[in-house]
Amino acid sequence: MEPPFTWDLAVIGGGVNGAAIARDAAGRGLSVLLLERGDLAQGTSSASTKLIHGGLRYLEHREFALVRESLHEREILWRQAPHIVWPMRFVVPLVGEGRPAWMLRAGLWLYDHMGGREALPPTARVDLSGEMGLRERIRAGYEYSDCWVDDARLVVLLARDAADRGAEVVTRCEVTRLAREGSGWRIETRGANGGEPFRAAMVVNAAGPQVGGVMDLAHEARPPLLRRVRGSHIVVPRLHDDPRALFLQLADGRICFAIPYEHAFTLIGTTDSEEGADIDPPRPSAAEIAYLCEAVGRYFRRPPTPADVVWAFAGVRLLADDGSGKPEAATRGYHFDLDRGRDAHSAPLLSVLGGKITTHRTLAEAALERLGIEADTGWTATAPLPGGDFVPDGLDEADNLISLEQEIAVQSPGMARPVVHRLARAYGTEALRFVRADMGRDFGHGFSEAELEHLMRREWAVTAEDVLWRRSKAGLRFDAAQVAALSAAMGEGA
Repeated sequence: MEPPFTWDLAVIGGGVNGAAIARDAAGRGLSVLLLERGDLAQGTSSASTKLIHGGLRYLEHREFALVRESLHEREILWRQAPHIVWPMRFVVPLVGEGRPAWMLRAGLWLYDHMGGREALPPTARVDLSGEMGLRERIRAGYEYSDCWVDDARLVVLLARDAADRGAEVVTRCEVTRLAREGSGWRIETRGANGGEPFRAAMVVNAAGPQVGGVMDLAHEARPPLLRRVRGSHIVVPRLHDDPRALFLQLADGRICFAIPYEHAFTLIGTTDSEEGADIDPPRPSAAEIAYLCEAVGRYFRRPPTPADVVWAFAGVRLLADDGSGKPEAATRGYHFDLDRGRDAHSAPLLSVLGGKITTHRTLAEAALERLGIEADTGWTATAPLPGGDFVPDGLDEADNLISLEQEIAVQSPGMARPVVHRLARAYGTEALRFVRADMGRDFGHGFSEAELEHLMRREWAVTAEDVLWRRSKAGLRFDAAQVAALSAAMGEGA
């Protein structure tokens, strides 16, 4: 007798694609299991440039469909999660070694008009003389709109919404074997379910750079022409006091961003390198760090050096090989590999190849469509993510954020204003679940016992690293003693 299927759908991989697919499927009424071998967003999904954007540079590679889809998603995601997604203006300085002004203006005109922009302001020419800490030779440029996102928190909120809709989210659970059993899947794991296998009718392999390894577990042939590309970033003390980010054209034809980050820092990236992309976990090389410092140093009056770097991180993207030999030219679009086994009645395995944070929602819809699940499509376009229900349609986001901060301050009258602002931005209305008059122990910089309890109870945080580098970026400010105290409070090493 065939064993019963506990789950309609099992999703392997707790990055942005896996969490988005689990959320969409749970919202359509399926029973869903999400398995992650480490922490949510522990890999590539917390190592991005942290942008919700169309990808201005992709126009050069004629990826018009991808850019249009991404631009269309910007304002949808902004409305869904206005606490962790917010508009940002990007400045493109005009420099002699860069693209000519006419080319930039043409590209930006397309960028403004091909994606259904409504609320974001359009491109404008700007005077940069003496602005943004730039060198004197840089006098003019263009300014356009995109959005910034707290990438790791986005993944956690997708998983939280999936769980609130009935999905089971299991972290620290490594899949060790996949086997078809009858008309479903037997999923053996290390670290969960008391050693018993999970069973599901369908499986989605959304393991990111490890997608090939999961295919191997299922004895499925890997698709050809895939490449692993490492993107590295650095964080340095803030290079300028302007709230705008910079889109910088480099002498080798590439681009990088310099983005205001966590109030006191600047985030710089990214690189595109296939060298060392198989190292797990990935890490930036000394050459990449020096490259990024030198690249932005050509623009700033006070150039950063490797000694200024306070944090460096890297992520690996699995991209389709376009045959160009240039990692930066490989498509950021997504593809699916659907294996139905011996016949149409066998249990399906859908592997997700590629993708980017901006298109996670449409990728999830497309994935479920490939599996033949079509009921209630499109619901994710209007449903807010947890905490994102504080901006009613037609009202100003900033005014509503102030109102939310006032509610938080009322619940915790002694809380410092910067902490109030951080909690509103990180959690939205979810902050009202745990904010109280007595927030308990302060582990440093306003990070409290009450907040820690929330992260462990509602957001699957297990270690200090989960808390300091993914649920927040408090790791940029915590010293060694504070990290040790937080680890002890979470029971690490007990």
